Amino acid sequence: MPEHTDFAALIAGQNAAMEMINSGDAGLPVLTRLLQEVQPALGAAGMAFVEFTSTGGRVIAATGASQWTLGRPLSATDPATVCLLTGPRVQQVRMSHLTGQLADELVERGLDWMVVSRAELGGVTVGSLHVLYRDGDEPVRTTQHATIGYLAACIAHMYSDQNGLPVHGDGPVVATLADGLAVVDRAGRVRLWNPAAARVTGRPARQALNEPVPFPLPPAGRALDHRLPDGRWLKINAGELPGPGDLRVVTFRDITDQQRRAHDRELFVAVTSHELRTPVTVIKGYADTLNDHWESLTDTDRRQAVRIIGQRANELARLVDRLLSSTAEAGPGVQPPVRFDLADALRAAAVDIPGEVRHRLRLDLPADLPPARGHRQSLATVLTELSTNAGKYSDPGTPIEITADADGQTVAFRVSDRGIGIRPEHVERAFDRFWQGESGDRRRYPGAGLGLYLVRQIVEQQNGWVSLRPRAGGGTVAEVRLPRG
Repeated sequence: MPEHTDFAALIAGQNAAMEMINSGDAGLPVLTRLLQEVQPALGAAGMAFVEFTSTGGRVIAATGASQWTLGRPLSATDPATVCLLTGPRVQQVRMSHLTGQLADELVERGLDWMVVSRAELGGVTVGSLHVLYRDGDEPVRTTQHATIGYLAACIAHMYSDQNGLPVHGDGPVVATLADGLAVVDRAGRVRLWNPAAARVTGRPARQALNEPVPFPLPPAGRALDHRLPDGRWLKINAGELPGPGDLRVVTFRDITDQQRRAHDRELFVAVTSHELRTPVTVIKGYADTLNDHWESLTDTDRRQAVRIIGQRANELARLVDRLLSSTAEAGPGVQPPVRFDLADALRAAAVDIPGEVRHRLRLDLPADLPPARGHRQSLATVLTELSTNAGKYSDPGTPIEITADADGQTVAFRVSDRGIGIRPEHVERAFDRFWQGESGDRRRYPGAGLGLYLVRQIVEQQNGWVSLRPRAGGGTVAEVRLPRG
């Protein structure tokens, strides 16, 4: 590590991030660029940012020697996570003093020191910034700690803008909302505004008091669901306050998650009916043609019809399996993970991939790839989803490459295409159930938006993780990492 932080490079890195923001970029692309720029200024081997939700954390941006952690989940009960969420906001930690699998993997890669700073917004931890150093580069300077704390505060400010961050639907700001209470006079002006009301609406008391209540009020004794401009939903109840003054008491709470679940159910029914209708219609049409016109059809016509019926039947079977799996929060169940030959499993799974995609696959698997630990039978589903996704968003004449390698702790395989690519701000949202990006034109790119969601569920049940990233020169890379056997 250099004796002093390179402040000139640090400022230049911040300027690069600011220029992206001024040009209209936001969220993950800006966050990743910031880490890439400031890492050398801090003399670090790698940097990472972990976003926290109500159930734990996930690495959403990583650079340098820690880039392999991208997409990795962190359990809320992991000793390293507990260490991050307690104690001073900025901490310096020797990795060997931490327990847990992730700490062991970092030490295995020679990353022995970490400076971590929580990114806090209104007293809520939205994430943590990690700056990693190799042994002999112990970051002991006070100014360096202050600089890292400042960078974490800058990232927290990005969350306050609510533009691109948080990247998860159950993000930390939404998860901390509580019931609000207000007292409103006859003219509809706020006379009392409790702290929870400020948290729920984002409007502090100094802005709310003596101003019109910022949402419609239901009749006394009734409830009203209202959507705020930022997309969140409130359930509002109102009643008369006994005594003089004609005052009304209003209570309200955030019901965004309930609305989202209701929307998911409605969307599930709509998408299911739409996606099932297409292959069923095709199968019925060709079957009726064969039945009604068998004698007038040539052998070539009959074979073509049977081939299409078979293709659509396979498509229908995969779709039904995907829908049922996602409904049940799919995965291989609770069977304990076992040691298996990943290369052999990938080769076997590739044989069963639909023909229109299978002929485009190019497998490049090393002969000495070590075994992985997980559920071999699930690899067929994972590889099928990733390969068909790559095929859907790339030209039919281009290859889909499957490669693999390993390090001291994990075995990884990648599915790479040369298609339309994925925008950096969508690399996490792509794993949300039913989500499709700007390229999700259902006429050109049909699908239920469940494949990647299902892949993440399956992989994380095996203590692995999956991530997406744009491919240099165009296209997308999907990477799956599993524990070594």
